[in-house]
Amino acid sequence: MADVISSLSTQPKHFLSNKVAQFTESVIREMTRQAMLYGAVNLAQGFPDFSAPAEIKQAARVAIDADVNQYAITWGAKNLRNAIARQMGVWQGMSVDPEKEITVCCGSTEAMISTLLAVCNAGDEVVIFEPFYENYGPDSVLSGARPRFVKLRPPVNEGGEWTFDEKELRAAFDKNTKAIILNTPNNPTGKVFTRAELELIRDLCVEFDVLAITDEIYEHIVYDGTEHISMASLDGMRERTVTINGMSKTYSVTGWRVGWAVAPEKITSAIRKVHDFLTVGAPAPLQEAGAAALSLPAEYYAKLAEGYRVRRDHLIPALERAGFKCFRPRGAYYVMTDISEFGFEDEVAFTQYLVKDIGVAAVPGSSFYRDPRDGARQVRFAFCKKLETLDAAAEKLGKLRR
Repeated sequence: MADVISSLSTQPKHFLSNKVAQFTESVIREMTRQAMLYGAVNLAQGFPDFSAPAEIKQAARVAIDADVNQYAITWGAKNLRNAIARQMGVWQGMSVDPEKEITVCCGSTEAMISTLLAVCNAGDEVVIFEPFYENYGPDSVLSGARPRFVKLRPPVNEGGEWTFDEKELRAAFDKNTKAIILNTPNNPTGKVFTRAELELIRDLCVEFDVLAITDEIYEHIVYDGTEHISMASLDGMRERTVTINGMSKTYSVTGWRVGWAVAPEKITSAIRKVHDFLTVGAPAPLQEAGAAALSLPAEYYAKLAEGYRVRRDHLIPALERAGFKCFRPRGAYYVMTDISEFGFEDEVAFTQYLVKDIGVAAVPGSSFYRDPRDGARQVRFAFCKKLETLDAAAEKLGKLRR
């Protein structure tokens, strides 16, 4: 027996899935760890450093004190599902059945992977605009699908928009295309897709019989009169759209992990199966707090967007004075920048210098692209911070030399 064990120990199995070799750990979360290590101002990860609304925190306390501490219904507490359905009607003009068309998940992140696992088969393809939020590529791979990327090109003029080529987008659709992931308002670019762009995507989805999976987590954070339009609200898209959203960004509770997917009944049934065996359910008392959050008055959302506009307009001038070229966002709470003025070979080396020597953490642009070279001159900053935090970062960035 000893000889057998010795022989086996020199010839170990290949224990890892081939899937995990196709992507890395989150660069965004790694930059937060580096910010903590070096005591840097964290403008890398998109979490607020200010308090969540008092009403929401109180609702969570009340739920905990009322012993709402056991499993909620797997696909979501009834109060929260009812609130989501009500607000989809108010905000998107859509009628949603809270019993058959909503799945509450552990954040929008789980809603996305549950959706992809529920709809994708081996050999399917998923279209993704790049630069993209870094989860989308790995999520596609984990679901057995192959991601196909379509480039968003940065503005050529000050005040311009990120754009895509219609022919390139059409070329990404074929008989193997199962879904397109659309993030609007977009992380990391701040792009808000226009009605005309959404209608073009709609027409392709209908023509090729493709599902749209929309990440609308930043729907209330838009600026300069920009309008957020939900893909599911367009003619012909109600039955072929999964709308993903959550509490994290709108209510400044990124650590609560309460999100949801809204989809037609058959797709919802599949999502619920995956969700059930993936996480069972989101935190019960925080779901009750979510129902309270979705009952906040319209003034809350206007104040939220205005507060982030002030922060955007506070940070961008400081970045420009330091030597960054900024691509002004129309939504979300990030600003993508060009670092060509600083003379670094690539943006990874630059962000390492930034966090270690300057004391500010940002995210290298390569983490948002399939080919790292496409992001080699870009860095993303998050401005979901107190003004004093942004001022502290600006003071440190003043030490940069072009």
